[in-house]
Amino acid sequence: MKKYDVIILTDKRYVNPQKLDNYIQNVLDEDNYVKIAIENQGLKVARLSWDDATFDWSTTKYILFRTTWDYFDRFPEFSKWLNTVSKQTTLLNSERIIRWNIDKHYLQDLKQNGVHICESYFIEKGTQFTLKELSLKYDLKDFVLKPCISGAARHTYKINLENINEYEETFSSLILEEAMIIQPFQYNIVEKGEISLMVMNGKFTHAVLKIAKPGDFRVQDDFGGSVHNYTPTKEEIIFAENAVKACIETPIYARVDVFTDNNSKLAIAELELIEPELWFRNHPAAADELAKGIKQLTNKNEEVI
Repeated sequence: MKKYDVIILTDKRYVNPQKLDNYIQNVLDEDNYVKIAIENQGLKVARLSWDDATFDWSTTKYILFRTTWDYFDRFPEFSKWLNTVSKQTTLLNSERIIRWNIDKHYLQDLKQNGVHICESYFIEKGTQFTLKELSLKYDLKDFVLKPCISGAARHTYKINLENINEYEETFSSLILEEAMIIQPFQYNIVEKGEISLMVMNGKFTHAVLKIAKPGDFRVQDDFGGSVHNYTPTKEEIIFAENAVKACIETPIYARVDVFTDNNSKLAIAELELIEPELWFRNHPAAADELAKGIKQLTNKNEEVI
């Protein structure tokens, strides 16, 4: 018998925080919505840091990634842990889909499966090209550079022909260590914002609109972006659900970030399957949908046993 049905994963900063601000309170509230929803399904739940060395991960049926927001800063350690723990219990979402989604090369897979992405150029680790040479090769005058493995806009830069020389040294050092992606600057993200559509068990639940602060292009609240309730169109909902269907396997939750690209087409900005903010506080019923999906999984597994 397993001691727990589900362990909700966070990072150690948010286990027993001594100081509370709005950001940390939102983290606690989000995880609590999920915890209560899962408990309401009659399941035994706890919440732990993913790197808790005192916990025996084989004593839980599932672990649910939620606010593990330090994983990309500690990726080698996280990757090793992921490999170990996936042999002891069931991960939601799975190790396979996590490793696929961590690397932005997944956008190429979505494109091959018929999901529209914006114009994207993958620059592989160790390339000898300079930024200037790449901008000429792809006819880019205004573009964004970011790592293929990233989070919270780490090493994300807006580059144009006037400032490109300032970033050559940064690029040359980054490309020695990791692959990068270059995308034409998307003007509609600044003008109209970016839509995040939440999908639980393959079905849309709710959405928000993220808008960058004046003078910036990054919609993350880390950089002053704002979040607003949003009612998506039928086309946007279908697009998001189809993007989830195009994954290498069906995730139990997903956040589909979309925008209107420079060619006026709906496009994927990011598909977030690892530990995205899902704004349950805006729509608590979505946590219930997630919990129902987890309950269905436990029922299936019990039937198999």
